[in-house]
Order: sequence, then C-alpha cells, then structure tokens
Amino acid sequence: MSERGNHEGKAAATKDAGLIYQLEGRPRLRIALPLGLQHVLTMFVGNLAPVLILAGVVSAATGENIVTPEEKLLMVQCAMFVSGVATLLQLYPIRIGKFQIGGGLPIVMGTSFVFVSALCAIGGEYGLGAVFGAGLVGALSEILLGLFLKPLKRLFPPLVIGAVLLTIGLSLLPVGVQYLAGGAGPQAAHEKAQALMALGEVVPADLAATAAQYGSWQNLLVGITVFLIIIVLQRWGKGFSKAIAILGGIIVGYVMAGFLGMVDLSAITKAQWVSLPLPAVMPEFHLGPIITIALLYIICGLETMGNVNGITVAAFNREAKPNEVSGAIIADGLGCMFASLFNALPNTAFGQNAGIVAMTKVVNKWVVAVGAFVLILAGFFPPIGAVFSAMPACVLGGAVISVFGMIMVNGMKLIYLDGLNERNILILCITYGAGYAISKTPLLVNLFPEPAHFIFSETTLVVCLVAVLANLVFWERDKTKAAPLATESATTE
Repeated sequence: MSERGNHEGKAAATKDAGLIYQLEGRPRLRIALPLGLQHVLTMFVGNLAPVLILAGVVSAATGENIVTPEEKLLMVQCAMFVSGVATLLQLYPIRIGKFQIGGGLPIVMGTSFVFVSALCAIGGEYGLGAVFGAGLVGALSEILLGLFLKPLKRLFPPLVIGAVLLTIGLSLLPVGVQYLAGGAGPQAAHEKAQALMALGEVVPADLAATAAQYGSWQNLLVGITVFLIIIVLQRWGKGFSKAIAILGGIIVGYVMAGFLGMVDLSAITKAQWVSLPLPAVMPEFHLGPIITIALLYIICGLETMGNVNGITVAAFNREAKPNEVSGAIIADGLGCMFASLFNALPNTAFGQNAGIVAMTKVVNKWVVAVGAFVLILAGFFPPIGAVFSAMPACVLGGAVISVFGMIMVNGMKLIYLDGLNERNILILCITYGAGYAISKTPLLVNLFPEPAHFIFSETTLVVCLVAVLANLVFWERDKTKAAPLATESATTE
C-alpha cells in the first residue's frame, strides 16, 4: 500500500511538472502557489509605486495633506484588489458574440507607469477626483482600439510590435538598475545633494542620510546576490528549482536584507487585520485631463500588444492571434475603468511578468490565477500588502534586471521573425534614429511646441508612431520578407 502511495505521489508530481508548461490544467496548490507568488513579488512594488508617487505629489502641490494616510492605504488596497480581478479577466476571457474580452494568456495586470507624470499634473491642479474621472472616461479609447484592431492589423506587423517591445525592454532596464542601487527616492536625494554641493551649500542631514543609501554597498551586495542566484538557477537548475528561480532569488535577498537591517516591518504591526477595499473619492470629469489620458491609453494598448506578443513568441514560438491581442486590449481598457471606479490607477499588462513567462516557460493559467487570488486577498488584508511592500528596492532590482532584458530580447525575436531585408532595416533605422534617439534627448524635446513635445516625450508612443508611418511609407516598395541574417550569410558562404 505504501509503495502504491509513493508511486501515485510520483505520478502526480510528474503530472504537475508537465502541467506548469501547458496553458490549461490545474497543478496542485503546493506547486502553483510559489510560482504564482513569484509573479506577485516581481510586480508588487511596481504596482504600488505609482499610487504612492501620486499621493505624495498631489499633497505637495496643494500645500496641504489632502491625501490622508488612511486614503493612501485604501488606494494601495484597491490597487492590489483591482490588479487581481483584472488579471483573472485576462486569464479567463468572456465571449460576447464574436468579441472576446481577455487574452486567454498568462497575463498579469498592474498599475501602469505610463500615466504617472500626467496624472500627477492632473491631480495637482484638479484633485484626485479628476484623476479617477479621466481614467474612467479615457479608457474608452483603448477599448475602441481593441474592438477595431482587425482592420488596423496591417499597421502593426511583427516588425512594428517587435520595435515597441524592444523599446519597452530598453526603457525598463534603467529602472531595474535604479531599484538595485536603492530606488527612486535615494536616487533623487543623491542628485539633489550633489546639486547643493556643487553650489557650495550645506546638505541637510536627513537628505544626506537618504542620499547615502543610493549605491551603498548593502544595496549593491543584496541586489547582485539576488541577480546571481537567479542566473545560477536558470542556467543549472532543474525542473521546479529552475521554474522558481526568481522567487528563490527574492526570498534569499529579502532574508539577507533583513539581517543587514534594511527591512522595516513596523507597517505590518500598525495595519488593520481586515479592511474592505472600497472607493472613498468620487470621480470628477474635466475635458482637458480626459483627452490627455485618452491619448496615453493608446500607448497602454500598444504596450499590451507588445507584451502579449512577447508571451506568445517566448512560450509558443508564434505571433499572437488577433483575438488574443484584441481581447487583451479590450480587457485592459475595461480593467482600467474598473480601477478608476475603485480609486485605483489605470492598469496594463505588466512587462516584467511577461518576462518571467519568457524566462521560466511556465505558461499555466492556473498558476497565474493563484497569484491573482493572492493579490485580491492582499486587498482585503492590509498586513499581507505590508509584508510585500516592506521588501527593499534592491531585492526587486536584482530580480527584474534579467526579466527586463528578456523583454528586450523577445522584441528582437519578433523583428527577426519578420526578416531583415533592406526595407525592414531602413524602417528600423528611421524608427530608432528619428524616434527613440530623439525621445531620449529631453533638452531638445523641451524646445518642441505642443503637441510634438507631448508625443516625443513618450518613448514608446513615438517609436510606435514612427515605425507605423515608416512601414506605410515603404509599404509598396518591397513586401517580400528576407530570410534571417543567419540564413543569408550561410547562403553567401
């Protein structure tokens, strides 16, 4: 009987090991939970950071603390709750006639950084009500993009989507390094302290203490250790240990940071045990903010398009199907409307989680759904969120650098799939010469009149626009795809 039990246990373990690399199926909770937590831990700080940034900027802009600590905590709870619900919608689509709401792929939703600067400006001038009102109405533009994606499909061949995905990865890589070195706060303090010293002024003690955290040996040691553990497990790990490489690195880094005195757990003891994530601020509607956010939702849709293709290319070695892309974009828009109603910021498909899928090849929807349930629970139980949010930035930075690099590589793979003939090379030269390079030169972009200033300030948007326009301009010149470079060189030889 004992031998039979052992045999059944081994059979179940073998089945679970196979299921995690399949889209459908339900591996046991003890397998799915750590893999789902890996997604949650990787996106948690990025999911909450825009909320905390907005709350701080709005309060500072008005000269009074209009965003109370209670409201801030509630916004954090709502952000977690909304991310979990929106992720479930992406995993298990709703079909209405010929339309599909949700991509049906292992997509993880989280708060988008695309909107942060615009929402801070809107919140500072109009208040939080206008932020949520603009997010609610502006999301219609992304829903329309998803509904009419099929006739617009020729505008977004793999070459264009690959360029967008490559740009997302390139843009995120410095963020990963910033986190590894200590995070946005210490970096800003370090830059301010340097400026004061250059002027010969005295640096305040509190500012100097925060600035000293940036690039400290503790941050670098923890971040690099996390990065190396992930690389070692990815390269030499087998089976389950390889699949949880990122989670393993994060856990070791978290413990290591705790021993170095870098983890503040006071927020856990102060948090209420149970609290409902209910909205506290009613939406307000102003035309200017709505138009601005509606334009930014187009970028959000393009990022989702790139991330969906990144997942399918990495996991299934194919371009995403039209219904998967359109469904994901429509769900993106509806999720953003839901987020606005619950006092959360607009959501999008998180690139770092697409990178996890690419690295681990774990595509099982139930695994990601377990992570989504953790997010929903964290929305009702503040101490859970406090445990995650106490994770030092350097731990996250060490984890996401390789993930962001994988996003960039997936963009390169899509470009490679479309071929590198003379036409496509010319389009890429124009895209990155007239799009990416200029957008990364803020001193020049600040001289541009509106709306060119707005367009060229958003790197993903300008890269996509230039790539689409170049693709259309050279559409009739040469539609033939060249063989990949490796094939061409082999033929030449």
